[in-house]
Amino acid sequence: MKYYAYYPGCSMEATAVPVELSIQAIAKPLDMDLSEIEDWTCCGSSPYGSVNKVEAITIATRILALAEKTGLDLVTACSSCYVVLSEARSLVKENAELAATVKDALASVGLEYKGTVHVRHLVEVLFNDIGVEAIAAKVVKPLTGLKVACYYGCQQVRPRYSFDDPEMPQWLDHIAASLGAKPVPFPLKARCCGSSLIISEEDVALQLINKLLTNASENGAQCIASTTCPLCHTNLDAYQSIAKRRFKANYNLPVLAITQLIGVALGLDYRALGLHKNTVSPKDVLAPYKSKLQEVKT
Repeated sequence: MKYYAYYPGCSMEATAVPVELSIQAIAKPLDMDLSEIEDWTCCGSSPYGSVNKVEAITIATRILALAEKTGLDLVTACSSCYVVLSEARSLVKENAELAATVKDALASVGLEYKGTVHVRHLVEVLFNDIGVEAIAAKVVKPLTGLKVACYYGCQQVRPRYSFDDPEMPQWLDHIAASLGAKPVPFPLKARCCGSSLIISEEDVALQLINKLLTNASENGAQCIASTTCPLCHTNLDAYQSIAKRRFKANYNLPVLAITQLIGVALGLDYRALGLHKNTVSPKDVLAPYKSKLQEVKT
């Protein structure tokens, strides 16, 4: 069993419930212990940093300090949280004045941050710590013939904090292949989905979403295997029907977090993986791979 301090982040309890359910479902079968850190709060995400950078870094460093107390690596599945927490760790290490300000703020609530905790993304943990061979060994329902477009998003592969090739990442493809699926060419796999622009600049975000879905569809994908980023998952899944109407498109691509796809191959319960909560139903695409032809309520 491999042990980690787990930071879910706000979205995992809201829009990304299906993703979080699947993460928890596959953890034990893959010998991962994801121990949720106590008293965690929002990391501030990217909006707070644009309003007050010092306060945003302080909030993020508080999370690092809480995780550091466990003595374990800090793992998050949200790509935005990963970037924010990684940035906070780097800036506090590099900027003595900022570090002093943060230290005083943390001391006021009885915390201390020493800079020893490692921030890791769940996808990186799955690839490096668990490994594709170990994942493949646990597959009971191979996803043979399933054509998937693996979507990474832009934050997971940002050069400074990236753990994969920033231009043409491959780790999700390798994980999907270990399940028996067939990753299709997907040139836009690391392009932005629009993120939170879907709220403030809907037209811009929908254009980006449409480009991604069109590119995946044109390359023969039956579904999208996305990173565990809540914003990526929500934009491509929940806003797919809106983009489809807006641009008169004909794609119909279920969007499965890579953890949901892993769970299907491991033979886990459909509902336990949160698949019944996905907006674009994956029922038909996954029908050949259900363990014992589980009945699914829609």
